[in-house]
Amino acid sequence: MTKQGRSVLELTVNNHAGVMSHVCGLFSRRGYNLEGIMVMPIEGTDGAQSRMWLLVNEEDKLNQVISQTEKLVDVLCIVRHPVEGSIFTQMEEYFRS
Repeated sequence: MTKQGRSVLELTVNNHAGVMSHVCGLFSRRGYNLEGIMVMPIEGTDGAQSRMWLLVNEEDKLNQVISQTEKLVDVLCIVRHPVEGSIFTQMEEYFRS
């Protein structure tokens, strides 16, 4: 698998049952594969919000999927990052050693 063409989407979401299912379901309905998912609660929110990182391949429809994801009620914010230096890169290095 090449690292070119991949991005990390960082979502801030309301933390309750079903949020990950809604986000993953949207990607699934669009025929878009998630290569990695990591979720952790955000400190200082008393468990009300979580940060979700999604490792995705960039394709023509990524901007459309981001736009649709922003419309989900429990998604508060989306930021797109390069893969380099992300938690996914660190995890790949860890598992290779």
